[in-house]
Amino acid sequence: MNSKPIVGFIGLGLMGHGMAKNIRKHGYDLWVRDRFNRKPVESLLAIGAQEAASPADMAARCDFIHLSLSNSRQVEDVLRGEDGILASARPGLIVIDTSTSDPSSTERLAKELAAHGAIMVDAALGRTPKEAEEGTLDAMVGCDEAVFETVRPVIECWAAKITRIGPIGSGHKMKLLMNFIGLSYGALFSETVVLGAKIGISPQTIREVIGPSRMGNGFFDTFMRYVVDRDRDAHKFAIVHAAKDFRYINSMASEAGVAGIIGSAASHYYTHAEAVGNSSDYVPMLSDYVGALNGVNMEEAVRQGSVVGGSTGQGS
Repeated sequence: MNSKPIVGFIGLGLMGHGMAKNIRKHGYDLWVRDRFNRKPVESLLAIGAQEAASPADMAARCDFIHLSLSNSRQVEDVLRGEDGILASARPGLIVIDTSTSDPSSTERLAKELAAHGAIMVDAALGRTPKEAEEGTLDAMVGCDEAVFETVRPVIECWAAKITRIGPIGSGHKMKLLMNFIGLSYGALFSETVVLGAKIGISPQTIREVIGPSRMGNGFFDTFMRYVVDRDRDAHKFAIVHAAKDFRYINSMASEAGVAGIIGSAASHYYTHAEAVGNSSDYVPMLSDYVGALNGVNMEEAVRQGSVVGGSTGQGS
């Protein structure tokens, strides 16, 4: 008989599928649920997972439940809905929210779970779907020290680097700070390549000069793989999620009494791209929308850059 805790997983998208797969591969009994995606559900059933009828059904069966959802509204619905987790929550149940969520919502949900004797943990994610499949994500965890030691073994199934940030909500706060940097890079890099194209400096040349310098980084590399190489899958983070994260970032800044001038400015590009119907495109494609706002076709700028100056477009 399996002496390990029984684990549930709700939300089997680009990140969730790999995480759930690695939990199962480490020998945990696994219950799964996804309202929209049958393919990852079937994939996990094929390796021994079982499918829960509802979040309440999962809460009645499991010791831990992971959530990997798109936003706090979805997390709230999964907990508070008629057949939600709170309907069957019991003492000792631990809910681990790996979504990029609004910390204020996380803290409220933690109190609601605590009224049932259950525990909320935020375990925000770093890195990409590739690392999710490999089980080598980063985890930024918010909970007390005793709970952290309880959840660490199951988090180790899918994370190579695990950092306890502080109390509940702090993992989500740290994730928003991380995304504030990355998504601001996305806006900054977009303006940079468009301005460069306007003044006769090709995207290829920008990559060749900046990439190996102290200003280069992993985000710049994947961003420019789209801009220069037109690799649509170079950085698979959707604009709809970026716009949502900026709303949470700016709300967090407002609640903290911080003048978030950069955050407010950068967020408008993502809001614009979302508003004109491009929410499912990925963050590096923001460069195309910034280009369009300024009369620059970035794909044409790359073609021109392959001729002018003899650039190969393969710089680092």
